[in-house]
Amino acid sequence: MYRQILQTDPNQADAIHLLGVMAHQLGKHGIAIEYIERAIRLKGDAAFHNNLGNVFKDQGKLDEAAACYRRAVKLKPDFAEAHSNLGDVFMDQGKPDEAAACYRRTLDLKPDHAKAHNNLGNALRGQGKLDEAVASFRRAVKLMPEHAGVHSNLGNALKDQGKLDDAVACYRRALQLKPDYAEAHNNLGNALMDLGKLDEALLCHRRALELKPDFSGAHSNLLMTLQYCAGVTRAALAQAHAQYDLRHAAPLRGALGPPENVRDRQGRPRVGFISPDLGRHPVGYFLVQVLENLSPEKFETVCYSDRVAKDDVTGRLQSAAAQWRDVAGMSDQRLAEQVRADEIDILFDLAGHTARNRLLVFARKPAPIQITWAGYVGTTGLEAMDYILADRYEIPPEAEADYREKVLRMPDGYVCFAPPQHAPPVAPLPALKQGRVTFGCFNNPAKIGPRVIEVWARILHGLPQSRLVLKYRGMDAPSIAKELTAMFAGWGIAPERLEFLGLSPHVQTLAEYNRIDLALDPFPYNGGLTTLEALWMGVPVVTCPGETFAGRHSLTHLSNVGLTETIARDLDEYVALAVSLAGDLPRLAAMRAGLRERMAASPVCDGKRFADNLASLLNGVLEQARAL
Repeated sequence: MYRQILQTDPNQADAIHLLGVMAHQLGKHGIAIEYIERAIRLKGDAAFHNNLGNVFKDQGKLDEAAACYRRAVKLKPDFAEAHSNLGDVFMDQGKPDEAAACYRRTLDLKPDHAKAHNNLGNALRGQGKLDEAVASFRRAVKLMPEHAGVHSNLGNALKDQGKLDDAVACYRRALQLKPDYAEAHNNLGNALMDLGKLDEALLCHRRALELKPDFSGAHSNLLMTLQYCAGVTRAALAQAHAQYDLRHAAPLRGALGPPENVRDRQGRPRVGFISPDLGRHPVGYFLVQVLENLSPEKFETVCYSDRVAKDDVTGRLQSAAAQWRDVAGMSDQRLAEQVRADEIDILFDLAGHTARNRLLVFARKPAPIQITWAGYVGTTGLEAMDYILADRYEIPPEAEADYREKVLRMPDGYVCFAPPQHAPPVAPLPALKQGRVTFGCFNNPAKIGPRVIEVWARILHGLPQSRLVLKYRGMDAPSIAKELTAMFAGWGIAPERLEFLGLSPHVQTLAEYNRIDLALDPFPYNGGLTTLEALWMGVPVVTCPGETFAGRHSLTHLSNVGLTETIARDLDEYVALAVSLAGDLPRLAAMRAGLRERMAASPVCDGKRFADNLASLLNGVLEQARAL
C-alpha cells in the first residue's frame, strides 16, 4: 500500500517513513535508514528522527541514536517517547545521571508512562539511590502488574538494600508470570546464594543456562556459587571452569586476530586493568597502592573502569593511573578493540567470575599477556588467560595442576591492602568491660553452612557466657535469622547468645569491630577483605585453611602480618585455639593493642614493596614473551 501511494506521489514523506519503520521491524536496518533519512529530507518530523534513532540504537550505534533523539525533542519538546528513548541510550552508555534526567522529563510530560518509571528505577539503582529506585519500581509495578521484568527489577533493588526475603518474593512473582524468564532465574539464584541456600541457587543458575545457553553471566554466577559449597575440590572447580571456557570463550578466539608481540613495542610497557569495582570495594583497596607506587618511568598504567557510582577511592585510583577510560556500557567487542588500539602489553582482569565481569573481552585476546588477579577466588578457566597472580600460601606448588593459568607468585601476599582512611580508632578489648567474650563474623551468609555452625557451637559451648555477632548485608533478613537460629539451637545454643546485623555504612561496619573480641573465619570460603578489616580494627582472626583458593585468604593475610598463632591445622585445633584465646583476656588485650601498628608495618600494607615486587614479576614475564 505504501508503494502504491509512492507510485502516485513519489515524495509522500509519511509513506516513505513508514516503509523505513517496516524495514526496521524486519531487521533490514540499512534499508530502514535509507528510507527514514529520505523522509527526513522531505519533512523534518520529530517522529521520523525518533524512529531513525531506534534503528541506530538497535545497531548499537548509540552516539548516532542519541543525536536523532535530541533532534526529535528539539523539534517537539513535549515528545515524551523521545525523551524516554534518549534516556535508554544514556543507560546503555553507562550514564545513569543523564538517563535519570531524561526519564524525569518523560514523567513530567506523561506521569503514567510505566516504562519510564521502570527505567528511572534502573537509572537510580545505577546511581546508588536505592530507596528512590525501589519507589520507582513500585510505581511501575502498579502500572504494569503483569510485567515480569518490572518485578525482577524491583527484586534487584531490594537485594541491593539487603532485603533478601522481599527480593526473593519479587523474583518468584516474575517467574509466575514468565516461567521461562532466564534472567529472573539467575537473579533468584543470586539472592538465594546470599541467603545461604546454595543448592537452590545452583538449580536456579542451571535453569537459567538451560533456557539461555549463551547466558555467560548465569554461568559465572554458577561458578561463583560453587566456591561456597562444602566439600568442593580444586579439581571439580577446574573442570567446571573449563566448561565455561568451552561454551562462551572458545568461540571468540581469534575474533581480533593475533595480538602484536610485545617485542615489537617501543617505549614503556603499557599495563591495563579492567574492573567494574574501582572504588570502595576489595579490588579498589587492593589496587590503589599498586597504581600509586608503580614507577611511571617504567610502566604506563591504563584503567578501564566499568564502575558508574564513583567515590573517594575511585578518585585516588583515577589520579594514580596514567590514563583512565570509563567503559561502562561499552560492548565486549568494542572494549577489546579499544584495548588493542591502546597497545596494552599486559592486561589485568580484576573480576574473574564476579558480577559485571569482562571475561569475554579477555577471551578475544586483546593483549599479548593477560593476567587474572585480586577480584576472584581461583582459576578463570580461560585458555586466553596466561597467568594468575598469587602467592605461596594461596597456590602451593601441588595445586598448580588445577589452574588453567600459569602461576605467578608474589614473595609476600598476593594483594596489598590500603586501610580505609575513615576507620575509627581501635577500642580497648570489649570483654574487659562486658565481662564476657563476643565472637564475630562479618562475612556473607553463604559462607556459614551447617559444618561451620557445628564448629562455632562447639566454641560457644567452650565459653558458656560468650556471644556471637553475625553481620552482613541481609544478615538481618527474617529468613536468615530464623534459619541460623534454628541451626544453632540444634547444637544447644540459645537464641539470646546470637545477634544478627544487616547493612550499614562502611564506617559503622568498621566501628562494630569495637564490640568484637575475636573473629571466627568461615570455611570452606574464608574472609578476604573482612579478615584484613578485622585485623586493622585490632581483632585477631582464627582460621582453618582449606584446599581451594577461597579457603586460603586468611592464611596468607595472617602469615604476612605475622599472626600465625591463630592459624589452625584442622577444625579441632580451630576450636581449641578460639577457646584458648578467648579464655586468656590479658593475652587477647595485648594482641589487640598492637595489631594495627603491627599490620601497618607488615608487607600487607606496604604499597611500595608490593609494587616493586610486582614490577619485577612483570619485567620477567615481558622478557619471556620477548624471547619467544
